[in-house]
Amino acid sequence: MNEPVSLAIIGGSGLYSMSGLKDTQEYETDSPFGKPSAPVVLGTLEGRRIAFLARHGIGHHITPSEIPYRANIFALKSLGVERIIGVSACGSLREDFAPGHIIIPNQLFDHTKGRPRTFFGEGLVAHISVADPFCENLSDQLEEAVIAAGAKTHRGGAFITIEGPRFSTKAESNTFRSWEMSIIGMTASPEAFLAREAEICYAVMAHVTDYDVWHISEAPVTVEKVIQTLNKNTELAQEAIRILARDLKPERDCECSQALANALVTNPEVIPAETRQKLDLLVGKYYK
Repeated sequence: MNEPVSLAIIGGSGLYSMSGLKDTQEYETDSPFGKPSAPVVLGTLEGRRIAFLARHGIGHHITPSEIPYRANIFALKSLGVERIIGVSACGSLREDFAPGHIIIPNQLFDHTKGRPRTFFGEGLVAHISVADPFCENLSDQLEEAVIAAGAKTHRGGAFITIEGPRFSTKAESNTFRSWEMSIIGMTASPEAFLAREAEICYAVMAHVTDYDVWHISEAPVTVEKVIQTLNKNTELAQEAIRILARDLKPERDCECSQALANALVTNPEVIPAETRQKLDLLVGKYYK
């Protein structure tokens, strides 16, 4: 595996594989945080090496709270991935973000409760900056690709992540609207934060499947409705990813690759050897 991996796609509900990948290989990787959701599929798309990972596992058997987020991001980092697109289903909390539209959010609100949110701890402390949780440079390129694929696209908005696996109550949905959240889903957190800790650019292609439960003229969200909309959007998502792979700029014109430079606060002399070894992939360049 000598070729660099230009881009990784983490597929959510409805996107369980990548069409168009050539010369594919499956990698059964492991990490200090366990095994990822599924084997990582590596292949060539538009002349670039692309990685694909099914977030919910093969056959969609992993709930949002059970996803091994740390293992997933660590596995992709170990393969040399520098950019990740997270494909997610979401509900809309705004009238103008209609089912079938694609949102590329610029903000994230973590409303989950029981998920490991960091690689750090056990004697090594890092305070990562996530004021802007999505890579603007990668989001720009993703927006161009989605528009070129013919999708009705919106750039910006706050993405609130709830624990799941249940959908919201009307009281919750209306509260999130009063907080000026734009879309709602179950998997963007802590995925985005872990990608930043791993110094990987991360952006989201969020597919609006429904109006959650706040919309008085629309039926409440159901799994059947979500899947129907996702099935319609799968081809569009695949085409947008193909265009992004084709047009991806080789340089990373952002600060994601140096996100840990000013985040590590622990004196190297007190870091336990086991922790330092465990996180060497992430911090080795800073603790030489």
